[in-house]
Amino acid sequence: MAGVLRAEPVWIEVFTGLRADRFARLLRAVRERGGEHPRMGRPWRLPLAERVLLVAVYYRTNLTMRQLAVLFGVCPATVCRIIQQVGPLLALEPAPRPEEAPDRLWIVDGTLIPVRDRTVAASSRNYRFSANVQVVIDADTRLVIATAPPVAGNIADAHAFRDTGLAQVCAGTTVLADGAYGGTGLVIPHRRRGKRPLLPIQEADNAAHRKVRARVEHTFARMKNYKILRDCRQRGDGLHHAVQAIARMHNLALST
Repeated sequence: MAGVLRAEPVWIEVFTGLRADRFARLLRAVRERGGEHPRMGRPWRLPLAERVLLVAVYYRTNLTMRQLAVLFGVCPATVCRIIQQVGPLLALEPAPRPEEAPDRLWIVDGTLIPVRDRTVAASSRNYRFSANVQVVIDADTRLVIATAPPVAGNIADAHAFRDTGLAQVCAGTTVLADGAYGGTGLVIPHRRRGKRPLLPIQEADNAAHRKVRARVEHTFARMKNYKILRDCRQRGDGLHHAVQAIARMHNLALST
């Protein structure tokens, strides 16, 4: 059975948002992580470029395994194995150590992602079973620095930030956050004390804070162009692998 999609520039740009040269960089990283050959058994029917494209198409469109099988000319079981094997290899590079970026300004925020797996989700404020995913970006470059493993959607952002290890990643770096991160040591907006209004200088600080912090919301909007982040059917670590892979493609699309 012949497939419809191939690793050609037109399909690469549509489904990954990457130009051919940046997609080649992604392939090189996957190859260096051992993605060229299977760990055991028969060789893959699809070349590495088309396997990476298949995973990107899955994340971008959230199609079922049967639909992807028709598009790439393989069986649904092969599609499932490719996603499980290649997805983790697209993961984001580790965040730089604080001493490597002492003067950088980072932004952290959490977003709710609807998830079918009830073991990693909980009913939350969007009235759906969701997972809370914390993301840290660089305020200047808007590149994703780190993403945390998802936690239940009813866990507060401050607790998720501390419990997932992002606090250690951000230690030694100035990090902006919204008011939900009180008590974490991050830079949050000024709050009113009782009925006393904020001072004009505090209002100005909050306005500047909102303007910069909005960049992480723009990053979430771009990442959620990948429809798997609007209704994730993956179980276990599948959502975490998807977020990591999408963050890496997001970074490559913004890189020079």
